[in-house]
Amino acid sequence: MQPFDKSQKPAQVNIKGYSKPDVIQLRLNGIPVSIDGNTSYTNKIETKINFVLDEGETDRLGIYNNETGTEVAHYNITYDNVNEYKTLNFFNLPGIFLKTSAVKPQVNLGKVGFEFIFPNLGEYSGTSLKEVKGILKRENGVVLAEFDNIGKDNFTAVKIYSYFSNTAPVYLELYKPGTTTTTPYTGSEIIKVKIKQDMGANLIVLQEKMENGLPVVKGEIDVADYL
Repeated sequence: MQPFDKSQKPAQVNIKGYSKPDVIQLRLNGIPVSIDGNTSYTNKIETKINFVLDEGETDRLGIYNNETGTEVAHYNITYDNVNEYKTLNFFNLPGIFLKTSAVKPQVNLGKVGFEFIFPNLGEYSGTSLKEVKGILKRENGVVLAEFDNIGKDNFTAVKIYSYFSNTAPVYLELYKPGTTTTTPYTGSEIIKVKIKQDMGANLIVLQEKMENGLPVVKGEIDVADYL
């Protein structure tokens, strides 16, 4: 026997997103979401979606590329998990989608600031780690900053040092959290990510990729370029 009237609860999802250069569309159960009269949007995207959830049913909130119709990401919202979606942050850039917010930190003139995020950690290396330890160094090995917990979901806190060159790269070495600098987070070789440093803020997205059949880590996307 099933009750005739299902339990219901109101839901409000606060959307705080950003997309550049792609124009995107939000759809709730396939129906486009209107924001200020528009059903497609780019750059800063903020709105509140109000709807009613029935117990036992799933409401699907999808993000689509408006030009191609391709789904970028989706969220399954239910009667039981709705509290997890009170605020929904996302950042849509060419080749990367982040389920997080990104705020450019204040960095004084003559200083360099770095933040890191590692959204696809484990995709190619197979590691089950949720975060890694990072040590940022100059070419000569001098340590510039240490990041104890670089994770999948949010940018680290900013670490700042004095700017020293517009041509010399910096290198981020990656290790298992809580270990010495002799334990790479995967494999046996030291993992060094070459990173371009810009004066001011650098919000770097680390990505595992495959090269010549082996997993490597790249740090080529700087979210600060879009803010």
